[in-house]
Amino acid sequence: MRPPIAVVGLVVAGAGACAGAERPGGNGRDDAPMSRAADVQMVAIPGGRFVAGSTVEERGAAYDAYLATAGHDTAREQHWFDNEADRHVDDLPPFRLDLMPVTNAAYAERVAAGGRPPAIDEATWRRQGLEQAFAEVERFLWHDGRPPAGREDHPVVLVTWDDATDYCAWRGRVVGDARRLPTARELEKASRGEQGFTYPWGNTFEPDKLNSAVRGPRDTVPVGSFPAGQSPYGVLDLAGNVFQWSSTPWPRGDGQRTVRGSAWDDFGGLGRGASWHGRPRQLRHVLIGFRCAADVPG
Repeated sequence: MRPPIAVVGLVVAGAGACAGAERPGGNGRDDAPMSRAADVQMVAIPGGRFVAGSTVEERGAAYDAYLATAGHDTAREQHWFDNEADRHVDDLPPFRLDLMPVTNAAYAERVAAGGRPPAIDEATWRRQGLEQAFAEVERFLWHDGRPPAGREDHPVVLVTWDDATDYCAWRGRVVGDARRLPTARELEKASRGEQGFTYPWGNTFEPDKLNSAVRGPRDTVPVGSFPAGQSPYGVLDLAGNVFQWSSTPWPRGDGQRTVRGSAWDDFGGLGRGASWHGRPRQLRHVLIGFRCAADVPG
């Protein structure tokens, strides 16, 4: 049975509330209310066994869901799901995971404390070879170290893997306990639960339970906007809105890192717990965000 969940709203006073520089030698402890509030909301994921990976039949169903919602068969034609791990039983120790992805407002606190703001220019964006035109990127751009107005509670994007790793380590210093990126296995367990659900909410794609291209605005939305899409442990936004960096190297090599989930421009078949792909660690993308994890002392 899924635990009931009450999404505690993280009231945003505006990025200007986070705009002071970190004191020399300090850790920004007094200047990070949004990050500290998110940390309090971390969800405990119990240790133990869980179902991981997918069968050939499950991948076929995912391709069918993509075709039915996208109106074309690109996923099957390009073999998007063929590289998933075969279905198996995995085992993990207990850990804690952010309830929702890190927001612009929380990330702005790291920027105010000396972190690197999400930034990219048109030439760099084009060199990355992504399909979105730069005109679709501009609404996500930060200015003067501050996120776009009205997007403070949206998930932060345009962050590299190293930026995400840095934020989690910094937040650990703020709260006095180590924080890190979750592993790909941890994200899969948090999404599927012990039951081995295909999607966080069950075994079929339901477009009203995530921010996707099927019924969404083709844009990010505030984190936690789809409580009906919670995972068996009550974790939100493990599918839809933004893909999420993990700490796991992409097993196909090339120095990439594994991302899980799906984003606001995706269709059915994406967002399953078993689905994954690799991205260069220095990539800045409007489709990729992150959340933090923590070890549980044995």
